[in-house]
Amino acid sequence: MIKQVQTDKAPQAIGPYSQAIDLGDLVFVSGQIPINPATGDIVQGIKEQTDQVMKNIEAVLDEAGLAFSNVAKFTIYITNMDDFAVINEAYAKFLTEPYPARATVEVSRLPKGIGIEIDVIAKR
Repeated sequence: MIKQVQTDKAPQAIGPYSQAIDLGDLVFVSGQIPINPATGDIVQGIKEQTDQVMKNIEAVLDEAGLAFSNVAKFTIYITNMDDFAVINEAYAKFLTEPYPARATVEVSRLPKGIGIEIDVIAKR
């Protein structure tokens, strides 16, 4: 059974997709961007954007009854590979070992001119 995961503690979808889909054993969290869900504002600065994205992911995972320790895979999309060290440091503060698998990809552009977007796959 496919179940939609929805929370007001993360930004609402800006298109025809769900914040996450819960398949029972697996939860697929859509790409989260650095929007503060309380204000609707885009957070500025790549460290701050990374922190906000991770908080948004955490809120969606929490709504699904999960935590970062359940995440098997992160995919990180960034617009500037020169930001990798800053992003990596901010991202790491939310995680403990064993760390999930991860891919980081530089892309030419992201929605709303942001510098980072992250999606995850989590296991129950």
